[in-house]
Amino acid sequence: MATVSFQKLALLSCFLFLTVHASAQTSSAKNTAWPKQAIRIVVTFPAGGAPDILARVLAESWQPALNVPVLIENRPGVGGNIGADIVAKSNPDGYTLLIGTVGIHAINGALYNKMPFDPIADFTPISFLASTPNVLVVNKQLGVTSLRELIALAKSKPNQLTFGSSGIGTSLHMSGELFNEMAGVQIRHIPYKGRAQSLPDLLGGRISMLFDNLSSALPLIQQQEIVALGVTTLKRSPAAPEIPTLAEQGLPNFEAVSWFSLMAPAGLPKDLQQQLNRLTIEALSKPEVRQKLLMSGLEPNPGTPRDLSKLILEESSKWSKLIQKVGISID
Repeated sequence: MATVSFQKLALLSCFLFLTVHASAQTSSAKNTAWPKQAIRIVVTFPAGGAPDILARVLAESWQPALNVPVLIENRPGVGGNIGADIVAKSNPDGYTLLIGTVGIHAINGALYNKMPFDPIADFTPISFLASTPNVLVVNKQLGVTSLRELIALAKSKPNQLTFGSSGIGTSLHMSGELFNEMAGVQIRHIPYKGRAQSLPDLLGGRISMLFDNLSSALPLIQQQEIVALGVTTLKRSPAAPEIPTLAEQGLPNFEAVSWFSLMAPAGLPKDLQQQLNRLTIEALSKPEVRQKLLMSGLEPNPGTPRDLSKLILEESSKWSKLIQKVGISID
């Protein structure tokens, strides 16, 4: 009897091995079926900004590995909603992806009275990509060189100073609103379609100040074309350790970070989600890529889809409270 039982057990083990092996082959076959055509990464801001930089890093890494074109499509406007809506309504087949932002997935839902998509339910999270401090910069003609001087000037001229942003609802806009709230000042918001449109007005003195991604503003800061007053993270950035935080200059706990993620339309098959997650982690974990991003002010930190979902929920709660408190809404 013992011999028979052993034989049965051996046969059962063999069957299980073959079943698992066949299942793995089936899963592998599903994965190798993708991609068969060009992959499109939608960036909701003009070329040159942090989302565009990250999209191009992924494209440069993926294209040789996947042997298909990886195309970048810039669709700016309405705080990222135009480009995000395109992706939300695309087929969940892995061929249309989105560089998600804190604005799209954690701010716009509370800010806009009518949204063409659900910022959470209409997307499949792939991976967190990177974060960057925002930095408060002013034009040289304003004549201020410190945060204290700016706050004093703003209090002496309520509603006369202006701050630009790359669009209503972006983290750059919300950084300005948070600044108004915490500093007790009234600085008017001037929205643009992207930083490429706002920078000429800052340089020309047509707007007083701007919250920009540090990664984007750093070259102009280093060239002394604009004056940096502080970063919006709780710690100084390794890319520009000489720039103090706003928190250490009299605005305790001031924190407003721009972060970026990779998203797909809702309903993306699990195997594609896992494959894209793996490809993303591989791309951003290369030492030369990490160093390049860090020196430009971007801190890469890819992770699991679950980690990204948790972050989106936490950030949505934080920013919706500020939006309700300030009383901002857009029809």
